[in-house]
Amino acid sequence: MIAEEDWERFTLGELPALNRAILARERAPDSLGHALNTRILPTLPPPEALTPSQARRLVVHLGLWGSSVGRHLQQAGPTLVDHPEVALATLNVGATRIPFEAYFAAIALRTGTGHAPRDTYASLVRWNVPTIEVVWRGERLATLEGAFSGPRIRTYTGDPGEVLFLVLLKKAEAFEAAANKLLEPLVESSMGYDLKENLTRVALVTSLLLAVHRTNREFLAPGEGGQMVLRADHFIDVLRQFAVHWRRGDVPPSGAQDPEYLTRDFLLGIEFPNYQTHVRRIFPALLDEERATLERWMTCTPLPHRVLAAAGLDAADLAAASSDALRGLARRRPSLVACYRLLRINAKLSSSHLGLTKTFLFNPARVRERNGIPDSSLVSNRAGTTGMLEQLLERLHRGRQAHPLVPFSRIPLAELEAISGIGALDVELPTV
Repeated sequence: MIAEEDWERFTLGELPALNRAILARERAPDSLGHALNTRILPTLPPPEALTPSQARRLVVHLGLWGSSVGRHLQQAGPTLVDHPEVALATLNVGATRIPFEAYFAAIALRTGTGHAPRDTYASLVRWNVPTIEVVWRGERLATLEGAFSGPRIRTYTGDPGEVLFLVLLKKAEAFEAAANKLLEPLVESSMGYDLKENLTRVALVTSLLLAVHRTNREFLAPGEGGQMVLRADHFIDVLRQFAVHWRRGDVPPSGAQDPEYLTRDFLLGIEFPNYQTHVRRIFPALLDEERATLERWMTCTPLPHRVLAAAGLDAADLAAASSDALRGLARRRPSLVACYRLLRINAKLSSSHLGLTKTFLFNPARVRERNGIPDSSLVSNRAGTTGMLEQLLERLHRGRQAHPLVPFSRIPLAELEAISGIGALDVELPTV
């Protein structure tokens, strides 16, 4: 019998308690590994005994266990940061003592998803957090499945901020998945952008991105006592320090691996040299289906260029147009205004994502540097988990702002909406 209840009890109860005790120096750094080796890992089933669904759930548990053990042992022995595999070599599975990494790789293969041989965004966020549905006026636009049936979310320390951060990431991805599902047919065809149904479709995509922006803003809003739900010091010193390497050069979990966000960059366009190469750097952390989707859209002509071409224009024509000419285009081609408004909101959303990284990572790290507090030797706070520096994130944001419909910004949006007849966006946004 597969004792999934035992894994759940350990991950939801003992794991957070042990992690907190080790971080508080109340328990030895190797105490978590000892508990796993003596009570949990020997009881795990052979990979072939698991269904793909069971394997996905076990991958979530194994990922949290492995990164927790890796974090504590690397922190206790800094030389292990350069040889992270040594820390996980202390863990063995089953009666035959299969090395932990080999067992993880076999379970990941059993999921049938192409999951990496370590924890990822998919295991930590999408499979871990319960199923989320995006609803608009009673219609279900998208469903992002979780691997577990219950409402609980597995975290490293049980801190409420960790729970809410993982929920934030999955909510955003669900909204984005709904938006991409609506966008893809528009990018596959260059006809009929001014038809009412397509203008309505673009407006709904815009509302979905506004919903993500609203979700980000709500997460940043102070709660009771003026504190944010996730404290910056907890994010820097606790949560992200579990994003350790299992092998040198591997890709730890990160919100930057949200495949829907990356796909939208290709669907809407981003002015960033070699963006395909940039995205392919995180391919090892993605699932097979996600890699295939990104490969499919990497070479597509983005929506704004298609809308311009359907109007018999290109970016140079629009850049050279006078304000009166732009008003005339807005009147004749409402699709240009609808697309411009979408790109404007997409840039606004990019700004809120950048704001999150500055609030929780880069700004606090700068304050610490000015105060002479050294950077973490485990997971550096001078760059994102995937190694992206603040300047790179700012360049990516500027690339989303630099779309070919920018000339319309010379005219107030409300005037453009009135001239084109597309109207203002509905104040009722999609929900999850």
